[in-house]
Formats: sequence, structure tokens, C-alpha cells
Amino acid sequence: MAGKLVIVESPAKARTLSAILGRGYSVKASLGHVRDLPKASLGVDIEQDFAPKYVIPAEKKKIVGEIKKAAAKASFIYLATDPDREGEAISWHLVQAVKLGKDAPPIQRVVFHEITKEAVRGAFQNPGVINMDLVNAQQARRILDRLVGYKLSPLLWRKVQRGLSAGRVQSVAVRMVVDREREIQDFISQEYWIIEVELAPPEAKEANFTARLFALADGTKLDIANKGDADRVVTDLEKAEYAVKGIAKKQVARQPASPFITSTLQQEAWRKLHFTAGRTMALAQQLYEGLPLGEEGSVGLITYMRTDSTHVAASAISETREFIGEKYGARFLPPKARSFARKTKWAQEAHEAIRPTRIHRQPEQLRPFLNPAQLKLYELIWKRMVASQMSAALYDTTNVEIEANNAGGGEQPPGYLLRASSSVVKFPGFMAVYTEGRDEDERGESLVSLPKLSVGDKLIYLGTSAEQCFTQPPPRYTEATLIKALEQRGIGRPSTYAPILSTIQERDYVNKTDGKFHPTELGIIVNKILTEHFPRIVDPGFTAQMQEQLDRIAPGKHEWVAALQQFYPPFQDTLNKAWTNLGKVSMAQVSGETCPNCGRPMVIKVGRFGRFLACSGYPDCKTAMPYLVKTGASCPECGGELVQRMSKKKKVFYGCSKYPQCKFAVNRKPVPQPCPACGKLLVQSRGDWARCVACQTRVEISEPEKRKEEVAS
Repeated sequence: MAGKLVIVESPAKARTLSAILGRGYSVKASLGHVRDLPKASLGVDIEQDFAPKYVIPAEKKKIVGEIKKAAAKASFIYLATDPDREGEAISWHLVQAVKLGKDAPPIQRVVFHEITKEAVRGAFQNPGVINMDLVNAQQARRILDRLVGYKLSPLLWRKVQRGLSAGRVQSVAVRMVVDREREIQDFISQEYWIIEVELAPPEAKEANFTARLFALADGTKLDIANKGDADRVVTDLEKAEYAVKGIAKKQVARQPASPFITSTLQQEAWRKLHFTAGRTMALAQQLYEGLPLGEEGSVGLITYMRTDSTHVAASAISETREFIGEKYGARFLPPKARSFARKTKWAQEAHEAIRPTRIHRQPEQLRPFLNPAQLKLYELIWKRMVASQMSAALYDTTNVEIEANNAGGGEQPPGYLLRASSSVVKFPGFMAVYTEGRDEDERGESLVSLPKLSVGDKLIYLGTSAEQCFTQPPPRYTEATLIKALEQRGIGRPSTYAPILSTIQERDYVNKTDGKFHPTELGIIVNKILTEHFPRIVDPGFTAQMQEQLDRIAPGKHEWVAALQQFYPPFQDTLNKAWTNLGKVSMAQVSGETCPNCGRPMVIKVGRFGRFLACSGYPDCKTAMPYLVKTGASCPECGGELVQRMSKKKKVFYGCSKYPQCKFAVNRKPVPQPCPACGKLLVQSRGDWARCVACQTRVEISEPEKRKEEVAS
């Protein structure tokens, strides 16, 4: 008797489904899409309502043939691709590629959001059909991206250099990085001073605490802009008498965060685990598709990982609340289950948030079966889900306002107001399991431990500290903050964040140093061209508007051809003008070096693998050599100079200029000054600090060395 054929995307998912479905089912993997637009041509008939011309790539013809043979022998065909637009399109392409017509066995679509026995069997008992609205939403996005990429890239090749590309979403991400760099470069730092006073109750000097100056006695905000002003205020405070003016106490409840969606998982995995978005999604895919758990067999450990919905199934909430009551007790369980509003306007509520498929499957129990990275990500997802249904954390907060008045006699100094705050955890609630990580630019509130005080209490003055500070420019984007910014602006969707970040680095438009994105010279030039000649393409607002149109196609609220017809004519008109008005852009820069063969100046050019030196006499002289960014630091092994290099994966590192004779290399930027403890190499740590590679001594970088670093950069 012919069996039932099930088609999925990946071999791992196929293995897990085979174990669940058992005999009578044959499960085949398509290895992703089996049809796509051709690589060598546009593949879109603009005159015929943007009809796509799909082809089967050469590497997929064997797979398509195998699926076709299996389909011919099957009594029933189930399409079990992922539960999103991309998965729906893969199912549709499979039907077209394998040519499953009227004579084919019955074909049905099965959708499940977790790969467990209950979910899979439930899906097979209630099959459906391919949702063409979802397919059309995916087609519209694919065709739109093809139109932008294949029309803009030749322009960049001709006007700038070969090998460049532009994309509908990637170009906006590059613009955001470039704009942030411009903000940093244009930022003018302003001096300000923070003044704090150490005080204590007269009867308990050991219960001293610190209060910060914030206003004059009449409530006027106090801005101290230079050392002279700071010294005058410090003198006043030294003469003042101190008393408690007011005390405000209250209990504050801190609520847990919602379970993860794709973007928040990527952000938190970067903050807490330092996983890139790409690595996070690869690990999440493994956890979703199923891993062998000994006697339990292969099973999916988390729900589908590409989602923008914070919805959680009622059964999962019930299971989580039961677990919390058993493990942590009734105090940690709120009276009612928590529900969370959807995260984005077009979130698909049929999807769930990312959560464990079984909350009783605790991370520690999976240690023998998962590798360290898989276990860390699973633990993050598990803790976030458990915490989301726990009681709020309760804090007792106290804010004390203190008067500093003149002490009488002579010229009277003005009065001042100071403030001290404390916060004590009264009940940890969800924080017993999990707390959110912070971005590097976020600072927590500065709190102190306060003694028992009452209004009118006199206080003893113990000392004053005045700290010079400077306003800081906005921070450069990290993986977490760039994804957050893209999401907030409505740019990209769950399936695109990781590819966007990978693409802009692979194209050498940005690089990542110490976890922060920096635009390259190439990225700045390409962004300038696109901003001047294609302002709508790189405008975040327009890109978000286009994304909203694509999202309206999925629920059948907008027609996909109409969306493309609205976009394309203005785009083509702008493109024609750019071909006429944009002159040739030279990427070459004078290097100060001379050609060893002909003596003419060498210029810096940018190629596929970064910057290199080329003779300005090209094509008469074709001399070329690597361009080495000097650091001013000496190699600890051979004495050669350490220079900046780029790995094949576009990662910046620092190696000896005498390579391959000397293969010394470090990941962090070397500092010209030697270690004061052992004389060995220092490399940049965090902020203005450096660390010795030999003895691990931490050293603050001196001002002259900072200037050397800036010149070297």
C-alpha cells in the first residue's frame, strides 16, 4: 500500500517528524526553496504585471526529482513547511516545481508552531490548503527586493566600483549606521560637574551616606558648567548647615517582560550571551526542529522562532502557572494569568511567542543532551517564559530631600537642595528567576543605603566631592540596539533582522569593532550616492510604509501587483535621472607611499576584500600591495609593527606586518605604550583602559597615547 508523503524544509525537522508520525509516513526535506528568480537576469516581466520567471536552481534539480518520484508513489501528500510567509511560499513552489496537477494524490497543508507529538498529530488531523495571500505577500517582497537590487547595483558598479550592491532594507540599515557616526563626529561635548556631599546623623556617624546636589533652595535647577563655579559651590557647601527637608516613601512594583519574539530574543542573546543575531537564529532553529533527548527521542524544545506576536497558548500559560506554584510557591504566582499586547501592528496572532514546548523540561535536565550554546539559549528562553507569569517584584523606595542653608555670619551663601535615594527589594517576585539585560549605553539609577531619618533631623557634614564630567555623544549601534532601532521604525521583519546585519558586513559597508558597528569608507560613499539620488529608497519612513503595504497583503487587505505598480514607476524615473546625472566616483585616496616599480604615487583603493594600495599609473603600471593600517605598537615576538588586518569573515584583527614570517595576532587593538608592570604588549579593553596580554595588568591609557590612537585610526 502506498504511504503518505510529508515534505518539510530541513533534514533535522524530517528526522523529528519521522519519529513522531511513525510507520506509514515518508518524510522528505526540500532543503529550503526549490524555485527562485534567476541569478543571471532580472527574472521579472515588468510589462506583464511584474510576473516572476521562476527557475529551479541546478543544485535543487536532484532534490526536486527525488520528491517527484516519492510523490508518484504516495497516496497522500502533506506540505509541512514552516508556519510563516516564507514557509507558505516554499509549499506553493514545491507544488509548482514537482508539477502536482489534477492527477496527483490529494495535497494538503499542515501547520504547527511546535514540533511535539500533540501539536503535530493535531495538525495532521486538521489539515488545510495553501494560503495564497501569504504566498503573494512573500512574492511581493521578493520581487520588490529584486527590482531594487538588480536595478541599483549596476549603477553602483558603473559609477563607483564593481561588486557593489544595494538593497531595499540593507541600504536603510547602512544609512542608520552612517547617520549615527555623523552624529558622533559632529557632537560637541559640554562640560558639567556633579557635586555630592557625604552626610551622617549626629548620633551615628558610621551611618554616613551620600547626597547629590540638584537645585538652589528655591527649586531652581542648578547647572554647574566649569571648575570655577564648582569651587564656589563647594566652598558654600563646606560652610552650610544640613537638615532633612522632606521624605517620600512608596512601594514600587516592577512587572516582568513578555515572552520573547524574534527581535527581543536576538537583542537579549546579544546582551547576555554576546551571540550575534545569525548565531541566535541558527541555535533557535536547532531547538525548534528537534534534538535527541535519550529515551524520549527527538523532540522540538521551543515554539517557532520567527514571530512578532507575544501571544501564548492558554494551555502553555496554565502549565507555566502550575509549575511556578509547585516550584516557587503561591506568593510567586499572581492571582490572574498575564497576557501581553501584541508587539507590532501587523503581528500574526495565530503565531505564539517563543517559549519552551514543555515548561517542566528544565534547562538543567537537558545538560547531557545539548551543547553549551544550545543550552544557554534554551535557558534564556525558559527563564523568560517562566518569569513572564510570575508575581511582580516589589521595592520599598525612599527619596530624601536635604536643605543646605547658610551657617550665619559674614556674606551669606545661597541655600541648596540635595537628594539621596534608596531602594530595597521587599519581594523578588519574577526576579528570582530572570531580569532583563541592559544595553551598554543604559545606566541604572544610582542608589545608596540610607539610615533612619525624620523630617527636620540635623545632619553632620563629612565632606564634598566634585567630579568633572562631559556630555557624551550617542553610542554606536550594537547588534541589540540596531535590531531594536529597525524594529521601532517598522523596518524589516522577524525573518530579516539577522540577514540584514550579516549582509551589511559582508558587503564591507560596515564593520564591527568591540561589538559596535562602524561605517566603512565604502559604506559612507555608497550611502551618500543613494541619499542624494534615491532619497526614498534609503528613507526609513518610506521603507516602513512599503513594509506596511506588504504586511497588508498577507491578510488579503491589499493586492500585491497594485503595491508594485505604486512603487515602480517613480523608482524607475529616479533611476534614469541618476544614470544621467551621477558622475564617476573615484574611491582612490593618496597614500603617501610611492610605487616600488615606477616611482609614481600609490593610491588607496577599495576592493572586495577591503582597502589595498595600487599604483596611480594604472593601467601602465599594475603594481598592487596590501594596505596596512599601522597601530604604532611593536610585535612582542619579532619587533615588527602591528597592523590592522581583516579576516575572510570580515572580522578586524591585528597582526604582525612581517606575516607570514611572524604569525603573531590579537583580536583587540594594540596600544603603543608598553605595560608598566612587565613591558609587554597592551591591548584596548573597555573605555580608556588597556590590558596587558602577558600579566593581565589593567592600565588607563594616557592622553598622548589616546592622540596617537586617533592619528593611527
